[in-house]
Amino acid sequence: MSEQKLAAELRTEFGKGYARRARTAGRIPAVIYGHGAEPIHVTLPGRETTLAVRVANALLSLDINGEEHLAIVKDIQRNALKQTVDHLDLLTVRKGEKVTVDVPVHVTGEVAAGAVANQEAVTVSVEAEATHLPTALEVDIEGREAGAHVHASDVVLPNGVTLLTDADTLVVNISEAVAVAEEEAAEEGAEAASEAAAPAEEAAAE
Repeated sequence: MSEQKLAAELRTEFGKGYARRARTAGRIPAVIYGHGAEPIHVTLPGRETTLAVRVANALLSLDINGEEHLAIVKDIQRNALKQTVDHLDLLTVRKGEKVTVDVPVHVTGEVAAGAVANQEAVTVSVEAEATHLPTALEVDIEGREAGAHVHASDVVLPNGVTLLTDADTLVVNISEAVAVAEEEAAEEGAEAASEAAAPAEEAAAE
């Protein structure tokens, strides 16, 4: 995806009190790590940053005093009640550098009639070039019947992306729909009861 350009401001104040004041002023405190350099403490524009990090593995182009810094999100701290972004840990990257990230898996298609899909893994870990990170991956379950299993190896990967999650990791489990299973169990129970009652009826007739 394209770079999300944000204007960052260096900060020299720290602590919860400063962080609250920054957020009140519409800024989000952040720290940039990576490449063995000293961490860079900045604040970012609240609205633009919140929109940018809604996309998994977004590439941020940060303007810090006229210098461009490329970074991806390492960790997001959110307000438990408001779900607003309180703080960001960012990882500095370079063009051409490969990094490891977790990517959301989106399930597409519809399973066969009488089956239901249960997603067991919502992300997989991959290695990709820092400026071409996938924001989501897809796995197709169209027409799959109960008893089928979709593994990490079935996830479609773009060119240049390498799967790091174990290939045998279960991503989607296709099982029989509960209603169908209960109906079949009821039918089996009725048949068993009928078979059990038959000898008794025959004995009574004799």
